[in-house]
Amino acid sequence: MSSGPDLNLASSAQPPERNWLSLAIAAAVVLIGAAVLILVLEHSKPAASVTPISAASDAYAANLPITGLAMSEAANFAGGKVTYLDGHIANTGNRTVTAVTVQVLFRTFAHEVAQNETQPLMIIRTRDPYVDLQPVSTAPLKPGDTQDFRLIFDAVTSDWDGTYPEVRIVHVETR
Repeated sequence: MSSGPDLNLASSAQPPERNWLSLAIAAAVVLIGAAVLILVLEHSKPAASVTPISAASDAYAANLPITGLAMSEAANFAGGKVTYLDGHIANTGNRTVTAVTVQVLFRTFAHEVAQNETQPLMIIRTRDPYVDLQPVSTAPLKPGDTQDFRLIFDAVTSDWDGTYPEVRIVHVETR
């Protein structure tokens, strides 16, 4: 009856096949790239330094009494707790101190070491509008000088007995 071409309005064409192999390869490349990036970033972080408990204090440490320890805690943006240990350090010796590294030992109720951390002593530069810290090298401790300091702990073990930790000076640089 119709003189024109027969148009079939019902489509019998099948949907195009997806190339699953190329999608799987692309996903694998993305995952491998992310893993390599994570490994590179983790290896670029400085490793947490731990000084053995039996390590001797630095010879100049006797000239650097630490006094006035005070602890406080604050919530961080991730919902965790940050612990601060503030104090005073004096230089009673005859050399200018350019760096101090301390070992901090948190103990259990059984007086065993629950956490052992070694970190550089950071001097408090300003307190307002927030506490600004700097390494001792930016404001060396001359003979007779006294400075406030702060140590920051992102996490303290739950085994800690809550008493003030032991703070030992394990390394001092002088000039």
